[in-house]
Amino acid sequence: MITLVTEHTILAVVVGSRAYGLAGPGSDHDRRGVYAAPTRMFWHLDKPPTHLDGPAEEQFSWEIERFCTLALQANPTVLEVLWSPLISSVTADGRELLAVRSAFLSQRVASSYGSYARDQLKRVAARRSKTGETNHKQAMHMIRLLLAGAHVLRTGEVLVDVSPLRSRLLAVRQGEVPWESVVAWADTLFEDLTAAAATTTLPPLPDRAAIDNLLHSVRERGLR
Repeated sequence: MITLVTEHTILAVVVGSRAYGLAGPGSDHDRRGVYAAPTRMFWHLDKPPTHLDGPAEEQFSWEIERFCTLALQANPTVLEVLWSPLISSVTADGRELLAVRSAFLSQRVASSYGSYARDQLKRVAARRSKTGETNHKQAMHMIRLLLAGAHVLRTGEVLVDVSPLRSRLLAVRQGEVPWESVVAWADTLFEDLTAAAATTTLPPLPDRAAIDNLLHSVRERGLR
């Protein structure tokens, strides 16, 4: 099944620290992609996989329908793929996907980004309570998520490159910022996320019709 990735990928990007502007000499190449399984594969009892790992290290891909479903839910990890500045490859179908990326955005961003960040904060706090250790990398990504959430609510664009805050974020990741200060920063950002949600011009719900039309077009071309 890995040929679905090697032969049918419509969009491949690099995410993670390299896309965030936070990379160091030994940073991984976190590869993410979207593949469009040939339409006839859906005519069998066994459907094509919704996602696949590989073939390269740190590579993960979604089948386009699963990808769209997650993006419609304002999944931060998935939305980043559509706004990554590091595009490795893109086909005509991939360009069409990128062209309608704003249709995925809605006021759901506030709850999804906030929930992801809150969950990470709880995980870091629980580990500190249990072991006394702090997952500084997870704490940094919690802060980054909150920054990104408020940004998309205000601008309609998903924030990926956070290099203007590189020094502050790396200080968190390297454990140079006291935990109390990290929590205080997070509290401020949670408040900012709420404020951004109150004034956002994003629609209450994503444009499912536009995404459905995209998927229909891809499936039609997948018959050729």
